[in-house]
Amino acid sequence: MIISGSENIYPKEVEEVLYRHPAVQDAAVFGIPDEKWGESVCAAIVLKPGASASETDIVEFCRANLAGYKKPRMVKFMDAMPRTSIGKIAKAELREPYWRGSGRKI
Repeated sequence: MIISGSENIYPKEVEEVLYRHPAVQDAAVFGIPDEKWGESVCAAIVLKPGASASETDIVEFCRANLAGYKKPRMVKFMDAMPRTSIGKIAKAELREPYWRGSGRKI
């Protein structure tokens, strides 16, 4: 769960919306440090082969399908998602660079 301000945001809910975008092949949502809100929503996206979408396209799609505080504040486009040995997306690996040196463990 991501806590932004005093709001609880469930990554799965945001991911389900992202998977409905026609250009998205794979998506992972996680919290990153935010000085004002504590955490903000970040989405890591792998686009379908031959598809294109901008960060603005993704955020606006989410804005149209989610409450405004749940939309990603950052979108990171990737060629492939890091995976665990059982094939799940390694969210800890995606999150780690953002939290390194923050003094907090999430």
